[in-house]
Amino acid sequence: AVAAAMRLGAFLSALRPALPLLLGLSLGCSLSLLRASWSHSAAEERCLAPGPPAPPARGAPPEAAEGRPGPSHEDFRPRIVPYYRDPNKPYKKVLRTRYIQTELGFHERLFVAVLTSKATLNTLAVAVNKTVAHHFPRLLYFTGLRSAKVPHGMVLVAHGDERPIWLMYETMNYIHQHFGSDYDWFYIMQDDTYAQAEQVKALVTHLSINQDVYLGRAEEFIGGDEQARYCHGGFGYLLSRSLLLKLHPHLDSCRNEILSVRPDEWLGRCIIDFLGITCVSQLQGQHYHTYELAKNTEPEKEEEEEFQAALAVHPVSDMTLMYRLHKQFSRIQLDRVYQEIQDLQMQIRNLTALTPAGEAGVTWPVGINAPFLPKSRFEVISWDYFTEQHLFSCPDGSPKCELSGASKADVSEIIESAVEQLNRRYQPLLRFSKRQLLNGYRRFDPTRGMEYTLDLLLEAATQKGHGHVLAKRVSLVRPLSKVEIIPMPYVTEATRVQLVLPLTVQDLDFVANFLDMFAMNTLDTHDNALLTLLFIYHPYDAQRVGQVDVFAGVKAMVGELEKRYAEVKIPWISVKTEVPSQVKLMDIVSKKHPVDTLFFLASVWTEINMEFLNRCRMNTISNWQVFFPVHFQEFNPTLVYRGEQTASSNTDFLRDGHFDRHSFAEACFYNSDYMTARTKLAADILDRDEVLESMEVFDVFLHYSGLHLFRAVEPGLVQKYTLRSCNPRLSEELYHRCVLSNLEGLASRSHLAMALFEQEQANST
Repeated sequence: AVAAAMRLGAFLSALRPALPLLLGLSLGCSLSLLRASWSHSAAEERCLAPGPPAPPARGAPPEAAEGRPGPSHEDFRPRIVPYYRDPNKPYKKVLRTRYIQTELGFHERLFVAVLTSKATLNTLAVAVNKTVAHHFPRLLYFTGLRSAKVPHGMVLVAHGDERPIWLMYETMNYIHQHFGSDYDWFYIMQDDTYAQAEQVKALVTHLSINQDVYLGRAEEFIGGDEQARYCHGGFGYLLSRSLLLKLHPHLDSCRNEILSVRPDEWLGRCIIDFLGITCVSQLQGQHYHTYELAKNTEPEKEEEEEFQAALAVHPVSDMTLMYRLHKQFSRIQLDRVYQEIQDLQMQIRNLTALTPAGEAGVTWPVGINAPFLPKSRFEVISWDYFTEQHLFSCPDGSPKCELSGASKADVSEIIESAVEQLNRRYQPLLRFSKRQLLNGYRRFDPTRGMEYTLDLLLEAATQKGHGHVLAKRVSLVRPLSKVEIIPMPYVTEATRVQLVLPLTVQDLDFVANFLDMFAMNTLDTHDNALLTLLFIYHPYDAQRVGQVDVFAGVKAMVGELEKRYAEVKIPWISVKTEVPSQVKLMDIVSKKHPVDTLFFLASVWTEINMEFLNRCRMNTISNWQVFFPVHFQEFNPTLVYRGEQTASSNTDFLRDGHFDRHSFAEACFYNSDYMTARTKLAADILDRDEVLESMEVFDVFLHYSGLHLFRAVEPGLVQKYTLRSCNPRLSEELYHRCVLSNLEGLASRSHLAMALFEQEQANST
């Protein structure tokens, strides 16, 4: 018994630390079982209780009363759509949409329609287009009858009838048919209305797209219901997409049943009668402010708060008044932005003082990113030195060039801004005027913008008229503004590429490698690319072509390729000339191909691959952009490796070399774009064909086309080292570029320095 008692005591002492845990688990399980039994019995009573169901809470939909989301939440509930394919029906390939936003059902935000007429199309409508059109993503003009000449840059839709009601009816039909599924909001205004575009865009961002919205300046019907309102057309009004979709089936009934003189009243009555929605001037906490202009109003003198807060102003009687309104509202908006910037800068200063860095943590200018801090000497951003007349860091590499064009305008503007800021800070005690720019420095910092440091020689005048000349250093920053995405036309990788390869006698040693790479990377992979050879005969060789054809070996290689690939034909064109001008050669090729041909003008040292051909297709856009890639040029292996084992071309992405910015031999462009630019060139030079010898295809597009010239480094276009032969009969500029390309393609500075060092050591011993 004593032993048993001792064992029990030992067991209890061992169990004592775990006793609270066991009691807690037991109590928790008991309460859970008890609560489950209560919930089950309550559910049975609710399900089995006789009589009608309990009414929902006041104001709540039936679905919400039952614990399920109501109709307003239906669009946001996830739905699983099971995939099912009828085995009895033939399989059809699924066609994907062109853009992902179409497949996901995304809509653009705002569409703007301007109602105009034949009489005001070239006056008020043009003024609207020049003041606000570039702020709206999509804007169309609707008129009954169109004039003989449509103003440039305006998309016009003519309905063929000047009756106001008919114009409104056809406009609503057109908007629903062409844009009803693409936009969330539709803003309709007249051409005698001035609208603050940025304010209208900001308004729609604060409104819910899930409601039927009819927003504008609410007006009473003449002799009608006191509760019903229509939106005055002169001040513009906003319609939601959901309202437009519901309204469209009733437009024909409205046209036949509703009589009205004013189109805005007719539309308002239609919306009220068939949808039961009246016009409102405020919705979801947003107000639609308007201002009615009186006769002989001076916009510059309007200081009323109602005027400054207006989204739309009406009536605008002429173009000049439209431009004056735009200037005044732009000034008001600019003052607001400057005030907001000052407030934000003050908040930044106050908050920075509370940080561990204290006031020393405030960067200049306040609110702009701090300057870029390089982590090594290779990341240091260099400063460019300039004066008022010259720039000492030139694009062509020369040490000094004349300041002109955009650079000259930039320097003049920054000097004026510096003097203006000094006067704003020190007036009325001092007034400064510029005498001379002593030194100027600028650099582009990608984290913040363009930075300037100016040493100015200034003349300071006091209030009493005393003058003094002094030098002062000022620092300025032109910060990066809002990034804009440039819209680009849609292109695909399915376009056929027509390679054009000019060949001279000096190129014969490299043709075999070019054809092998072409066959391996395009013919074997069945890439959509063709090749045309251009044999350039010297006049002496052309006379002896019957006895000795210098290109006979190349033609034999082409024949072997055509035998190996039965479906492939490689044509060639023979040309006789002493000066192989790139433009003259392209003229011959252009005439032998359709206008929609995509050309890739190649050189014999180019290694063709599918990756580059796809980029050629994507970067070249008909009637929009041409592509001039900068190929990667390998260095001379004798100087780079000096007897050591060369790098493997299969493992290295880019071997030892550089991007040859002096070469413009490779180009991707459409034949139609070349023909258009070439026609303008022909009209400019008339019959002076000798001018073509000093030009390249790049110069033709640069000076005689309005297309974008996309010039970028191309890592997929690699050329092995070779010493090119520069034709002295070409122009001085082309010959100079060829010589520079050869010199810079020898080796890097470090490799050249090592070669010179080894040579000096060998000579000294």
